[in-house]
Amino acid sequence: MVEKRKPGTAGAVPVSNSPVTALADQESLMTVPEVARFLRVQNRTVYDLVRTQRIPFCRIGGKLLFPRAMVQRWIVETTDYPGHHQSYDLPLVIAGSHEPLLEWAVRESNSSIALIVEGSLAGINRLAQGGAIAAGTHLVDSGAGDYNLSAVFQQVPVGDIVVIQWAWRQQGLIVAPDNPLGLAGIGDIQSSRARLVMRQQGSGSNALLEHMLAEADIDPATLDCLPHAERTQYDLGACISDDRADVGLGIETVARRFRLGFVPLRRERFDLVVQRWAYFEPPFQALLALTRSPEFAEQAALLGGYDVSDCGRVTYNPRPLQF
Repeated sequence: MVEKRKPGTAGAVPVSNSPVTALADQESLMTVPEVARFLRVQNRTVYDLVRTQRIPFCRIGGKLLFPRAMVQRWIVETTDYPGHHQSYDLPLVIAGSHEPLLEWAVRESNSSIALIVEGSLAGINRLAQGGAIAAGTHLVDSGAGDYNLSAVFQQVPVGDIVVIQWAWRQQGLIVAPDNPLGLAGIGDIQSSRARLVMRQQGSGSNALLEHMLAEADIDPATLDCLPHAERTQYDLGACISDDRADVGLGIETVARRFRLGFVPLRRERFDLVVQRWAYFEPPFQALLALTRSPEFAEQAALLGGYDVSDCGRVTYNPRPLQF
């Protein structure tokens, strides 16, 4: 059963060693005057909020301190708008595209988040319908030349979400070891009559393949496609490794995982579309905390094909807050 969460009642926050809740660096803790300036109220209003335990705070050495991230989250949680109070009863799930580095990070962060792998578009739809706190997506916008935002704007109430960059990845042709058919581009799939394994409709890889076939003026009906589409990156890699197909479009880390050949074709951006309130919750903050660790960078390098230098950067935020 997937865990459901509701944010706890705002009040006194115990001091914790957790990197998510307390964040020991001084910049993450605000004083009474700093909170007053942040909220644009008088100091006495802040003391009233503390006295009635309506704002997150802690006492350290007799001094009142306020974890900045929790105050920001408290602002979001106490903001009223249509559907606001229903939005918190969501499964603690990231839905959408299969992403190996995200899979590793969710597990290693001990965030209690679950993953539902179903493709980029299905993940965005699940998020829009209240079935997840976030969706992983890498849908190319053939018109604008960008990633993800066009599909997001069509499906999700944009005022309720933020879009976080996860990674840039290398997409290309995954082929048998040493590339025996000598495939160098999309056009070679047709000319060589290579057996092509596809991803399911609505997946980011399938959308990119259709986009590249259109660019090359190739009719998909002329290709030797397997009748069954694979649902994950690893399923596609296993299909080629088992010699059930000659080629498929996927990411570099899959080729490395199955010791296959790889022909890079396109650099793509993978984003996380996150429920705005969920961004500030401890589970998602635990995931983000891990992305700032040396272990995360090491794992990205080990998997291969990733650029995580801007991981966590906000690429879309319609109602700015100090993240």
